[in-house]
This record gives sequence, structure tokens and C-alpha cells, in this order.
Amino acid sequence: QVQLVESGGGLVQAGGSLRLSCAASGRTFSAYGMGWFRQAPGKEREFVAFVTGSGFTKYYADSVKGRFTISRDNAKKTVFLQMNSLKPEDPALYYCAAGIRPLLSVNYDRNEEYDYWGQGTRVTVSS
Repeated sequence: QVQLVESGGGLVQAGGSLRLSCAASGRTFSAYGMGWFRQAPGKEREFVAFVTGSGFTKYYADSVKGRFTISRDNAKKTVFLQMNSLKPEDPALYYCAAGIRPLLSVNYDRNEEYDYWGQGTRVTVSS
């Protein structure tokens, strides 16, 4: 069982930066691939970024590539999302998710591949 708690959301001006954190419980954190997703009002939840358990392989949605960076600290059981150059289209409720299924490294952008979800942290961007 894994519990996830996101933090770090808030209000930032367009062009600014935020760093989201997701703290996990459980003894096997490094076995889980970790993803960040986001959901804006009236829209479906969408994939943002993924990192494998080792931290060596990362994937990003095209909309955030070059601006967002996912990382993890397995010793601290925490995954991060550094968000730079925030745009007016980035505001959403940001969720972290954990999964351990065999095809997660292939289907990392699919909600159904993840077993555990946090409650979300809200990001607001002012223009």
C-alpha cells in the first residue's frame, strides 16, 4: 500500500516557476514508477511527466517538454516536478501517481496503469 501527498502548488505569474513535491509512504518506493498528471476544470486528466523507479528514464508530455522536469529522491521517498516558464494553459489540479505494473514504462501516459493517486495540489497562473 502506498499513500501519496502532494504539496507545493500555489499562485504564480506567467513565466514564473513552481516546484511540486509528492511524498510517499511505504517501504518499496523505489519499485514504483511515478507519474504526474493534471486536470483543468472541464477537462479530462492528462499526463504530464513520468519517471521510472531508478530515476534514469523520464518521459514528458509535448506541452511541457523543455519547461518541466521530473525527478525523484528514493531515500526521501519523494518525487518532484519542477515547473518553469509557466503558461496560462498550465493551471490545473496536479496529481502524482504510483504504479508497478509490468507495462507501466510503456503505457506511462495512461491513468489506468497507476495504482495509487494523491489528492492533488492546485496550480494557478496569473497573466
